[in-house]
Amino acid sequence: MATISLDPRLNLSIAKDHRQHGVVTDEIEGIIRVYKDGHVERPPIVPNVVCTVASEPDVASRDVAINKITNVWARFYVPRCQQGKLPFLVYFHGGGFCVGSAAWKCYHEFLAKLAARAGCLIMSVNFRSAPENRLPAAYEDGCNAVLWAKQQALNGSNDQRWWWSQCNFTKVFLAGDSAGANIAHNVAIRLGSLELSEAVPKQFCLKGTILIQPFFGGEARTHSEINTAQSSSSALSLAASDVYWRLSLPVGANRDHPWCNPLSKSSTKLEALKLPPETLVCISEMDILKDRNLEFCTAMARAGHNVEQLICKGVGHAFQILHNSHFSQARTHEMISRISAFINR
Repeated sequence: MATISLDPRLNLSIAKDHRQHGVVTDEIEGIIRVYKDGHVERPPIVPNVVCTVASEPDVASRDVAINKITNVWARFYVPRCQQGKLPFLVYFHGGGFCVGSAAWKCYHEFLAKLAARAGCLIMSVNFRSAPENRLPAAYEDGCNAVLWAKQQALNGSNDQRWWWSQCNFTKVFLAGDSAGANIAHNVAIRLGSLELSEAVPKQFCLKGTILIQPFFGGEARTHSEINTAQSSSSALSLAASDVYWRLSLPVGANRDHPWCNPLSKSSTKLEALKLPPETLVCISEMDILKDRNLEFCTAMARAGHNVEQLICKGVGHAFQILHNSHFSQARTHEMISRISAFINR
């Protein structure tokens, strides 16, 4: 998220922090402010909701601690009254690696809807944020979350039986939007190098990745980055994108780092990557990331990977969680239908 209206009542506390912590080194107005002394300020731009808040009548939700040392946890969405075992979808939220939460109301509503309408069980991972925890921290948290879920399932953990007993672990998918889609892709790369699927091919198998407006970048600007007109309420601007990358990449790295630009000269060739069998990329027509997402799909196909793309017409970045118009709600419904077909075939 890049531009969201800020409650003016927060101004007093912001001014106080400014005096206390000194020089501001990086800022996306209303979203995140980083001070020279290392203090990070994140105004509460989106309300958090507890897991018991019901947004879909046929979906139960519960929070589970995954790693108490790193404070990584996950929110599960379990559809009720489903026949047979369900595909298992591991989801990573967006926010430029720097903001966002699995408890954000917009994600709680979207993922409950996705679980209900796509007929899948979802584990939404709350990973560590940059700049306090720069990449690869989020990738490590994502891998550990998947391995934790695998362990619970294969060991028959009694205290987690309420969710794993309803999963079909031969149909495991990694998904996310924006920075979360970047995480899903990089977690897939890391798990592929661990040969996760080969270890227990019939019991826990990664079948695909679902990348919604994946957050990639590069030093050279694309046509859509330069020319896509952005409204004042756009969820991602080029300036905000640059700040997110500056705060999340290793210190000194530029936007051609492989974690930012998977097509850069320094990146591992896509042909050499052991990825899940199928990839679905959802691209927004009015998104500054459109060209990068299209280029990624083309490169994946040329490298021999099975990739599908969905172009969401007339909408911008993160439309599926902003849902601020009937038009964007209709596009969200179309996207959920495509994801359902992808994971249930």
